[in-house]
Amino acid sequence: MDYPSFFRGRRLRKTQNLRDIVRENVVRSEDLIMPYFVVETDDPDFRKPISAMPGQFQLSLDQLEKQVAEGVALGMHSVILFGIPAKKDYKGSGAYAGDGIVQQATRRLKKAFPELIVITDTCLCEFTDHGHCGLVKQGDTTGEVHNDPTLKLLAKTAVSQAEAGADMVAPSDMMDGRVAAMRQALDANGYAHVPIMSYAVKYASAFYGPFREAAESTPQFGDRKTYQMDPANGREAMREAMADIDEGADILIVKPGMPYLDIVRTLHESFDLPVAAYQVSGEYSMIKAAADNGWIDGTAVMMESLTAFKRAGAKLIITYFTEDFLRLQSK
Repeated sequence: MDYPSFFRGRRLRKTQNLRDIVRENVVRSEDLIMPYFVVETDDPDFRKPISAMPGQFQLSLDQLEKQVAEGVALGMHSVILFGIPAKKDYKGSGAYAGDGIVQQATRRLKKAFPELIVITDTCLCEFTDHGHCGLVKQGDTTGEVHNDPTLKLLAKTAVSQAEAGADMVAPSDMMDGRVAAMRQALDANGYAHVPIMSYAVKYASAFYGPFREAAESTPQFGDRKTYQMDPANGREAMREAMADIDEGADILIVKPGMPYLDIVRTLHESFDLPVAAYQVSGEYSMIKAAADNGWIDGTAVMMESLTAFKRAGAKLIITYFTEDFLRLQSK
């Protein structure tokens, strides 16, 4: 039977080599940023599994260096650090202390791995006894987070992290005006060369659950909906991104990643700054749990999810799968 001419997409799918040469998006090791949780402790062997995030750990400085060394040997290019201090207070003073745990970890990693890109999460939530990302008046349990007084502390944190050798600072607090405050402070203190990778579009998401255990940063009262974005809003993301660009951001982060691929795409098409997607703890843990139960092929789903970020327009991906990806590529 004669058939009329029609599109034959299968011609380019016949073999793996054919599929490879026409592949539109490829995930590279350079695209990935590995998060680590470093703990202020006197026990150099401290390595505590994070129960809600299989394969992830809270690490002492010694254990962090050991873990990062393994990643670097596999080709890891970038990390982002989250700190868990020995003591917390209402103003998060450990965040901007010169000998804070993130500052210590930064110095340690830059000395051991000079070429490694060390990014520091710049926020107060892991260091405050109330768990919020901004200042709360001492003893106040109403949940009111004070924006402008917080900016001074965030700027101080950014400078202290830059002094420790951070290659990039990443404000995740969602306070209004924090990028401008950090840029001004960094420039004034001789760190005009340090980029700001802003959590420009950070939603008040239910996907952060496992991270609360990992970073020990659960709010002790209220929630973060007064400063993180409503998941129902898309156009608001543009306003947030534009504000951060105007204030001096160099890279824009969308967090979470998979549920907000439309936002990743919108920012990619609207601005010429690099866009990063954060594949957050809940996304990671769901894939891991399903794989551990034999319900999905974990490696295949990992790769499919990472590729989705690239297809949507993300230049960079912050993901707990970084080490898994590197091990896969080394085989």
